[in-house]
Parts: sequence; C-alpha cells; structure tokens
Amino acid sequence: MMDSIIAIDLGLKRIGLALSSGIGIVTPLQAVERKNRNQAAHDVKKVLNEYEATTVVVGIPMGSTTEDEMRRRVEHFMNLVDFKGEIAYQDESHSSQEAEALMKGEIRYKRDGRIDSLSAKIILERYLQIH
Repeated sequence: MMDSIIAIDLGLKRIGLALSSGIGIVTPLQAVERKNRNQAAHDVKKVLNEYEATTVVVGIPMGSTTEDEMRRRVEHFMNLVDFKGEIAYQDESHSSQEAEALMKGEIRYKRDGRIDSLSAKIILERYLQIH
C-alpha cells in the first residue's frame, strides 16, 4: 500500500482536506464543518483512519507574525485528533486566494467547503514539490 498523505487547511468554520496516495496526484476531499473542536477532531480522525494516512501536512502562515500562535493551535488540534503518524508544516500563504481564483466561474462564494479543500490541495502540492 502506498503512503497516504492528507493535507489540512485548518479554519474556524471549515477544515479543508486533500489526499495524495503517493503517485503525485492530489485530490480535494469533502471539507469538515466545524461545530466545535471535539467534533471537528473526531471527524478529521475518521478521514485519517479511512485513508490510512501516514503523514498529515498542515498549512500555516510561515514567516508571519501569527506563525507561532498557529503552530500552537495546530498542535493542540492534532493532539485532539490523536494522530500517531508524522505531522509536517507547509507554508499556506495565499493558498486561499489561489483556491478562490481556481473557483472563478463556479458558483462563487458558496460556502460548502470546496475552497477550503482546494486550499488544502494547494498546500499538499507545495509540500510534495519539495519532498
């Protein structure tokens, strides 16, 4: 079985997810609606288990004034998820804007999580380019 890598774009309302199964193709997954952190952690854990993820790549704004705070939030969330594999961080700068640009012409600003998962896809593609 190939290693599955899941990218997470951690948001306050939705958590974008994307998958790579080791063949270089990245697929956006259904975003997780975030009602509260325990429910969100449970739903993310289900996805990680379903795809047998060995690595999670989390987008954070590297080099920004909020980088340390975001790392703390991500670490706390991943502790709730109770993920035992590798956790990697990838710069997410401008990934949401790129995702929105990709969605132009689609039903714009429909908050169904597609932009969040496209952001996760961009984050994972960036990670795979350098690993």
